[in-house]
Amino acid sequence: MEPSATHLVEDVLLAEPRGFCAGVDRAIEIVERAITRFGAPIYVRHEIVHNTYVVNDLKTKGAIFIEDLAEVPPGATLVFSAHGVSRAVRDEAKARGFQVFDATCPLVTKVHVEVAKLAREGFEFIMIGHKGHPEVEGTMGQLSDGIYLVEDVADVQHVKPRGRQLAVVTQTTLSVDDAAAILAEVKRVFPHVREPKKQDICYATQNRQDAIKLMAPQVDVVIVVGSPTSSNSNRLRELAERLGTPAYMVDLADDLQPAWFEGRPRVGLTAGASAPDILVQQVIARLRALGALSVRRMAGVEETVQFPLPLGLGDKSMREFSASRS
Repeated sequence: MEPSATHLVEDVLLAEPRGFCAGVDRAIEIVERAITRFGAPIYVRHEIVHNTYVVNDLKTKGAIFIEDLAEVPPGATLVFSAHGVSRAVRDEAKARGFQVFDATCPLVTKVHVEVAKLAREGFEFIMIGHKGHPEVEGTMGQLSDGIYLVEDVADVQHVKPRGRQLAVVTQTTLSVDDAAAILAEVKRVFPHVREPKKQDICYATQNRQDAIKLMAPQVDVVIVVGSPTSSNSNRLRELAERLGTPAYMVDLADDLQPAWFEGRPRVGLTAGASAPDILVQQVIARLRALGALSVRRMAGVEETVQFPLPLGLGDKSMREFSASRS
């Protein structure tokens, strides 16, 4: 390391909350418990969560990540990722006779249940989300037709529902502000649209974005720990930049570039909902090597949400669902 680099950083401000949410924590535990109970290998459809470190760690423990169920041998144990799956995937897994454990985040499952319920009542849907994201594919895949994806305000004009009964649902990991702008346009074009009783964007996404809004004005640069495939991590970086603070996303501490901190000694640090704390601690160590003397935590929301494990994996010590919504 060049000598000048050791004095680049002075202070580090840690966002609260940051890192793992209840849905991610539960999904990882499902895979680990399945491996312990049934032995390796355990097959997982899609990355269990969008974090390279987590996926690689589970691979070493005996998880095999696949996209096509044809890759799973008969009689195997299969876990659905936290992002959820379409009805077609669920039906195929059942037809192939796999032992399935569903690690879909309960907040995503809530959206699936709402779509199924309203579809039976004759509703069509607008889904606000990012094309190709597995959560979007899973939610849209709950229906064979009658669900229209919009990615931005302009897309709303292209939606041509067949009837008048129309509802809106949202990917859980979007930018809160972007989703609100798109929803406003949906309501303008379709004044009769039915909104969710409670917004679909999850508590963890909301809380981490709110923390960025508090943190970004207090620092010179923001570092987001998260993998490139992580939607909620990307939204944190984008939000900081929108607020006028340079921001970078890193998978690992080694990704940090000293040039980012030249003339920017106050660093804000957060982590996406799928990024484990060990990566945050490694980034802190790297920032200390770059000169940081002070590492302090922001005051922030305490998250107490917990979700139960699926039947067949829980035990008496299983964490019970808390209805608290921080």
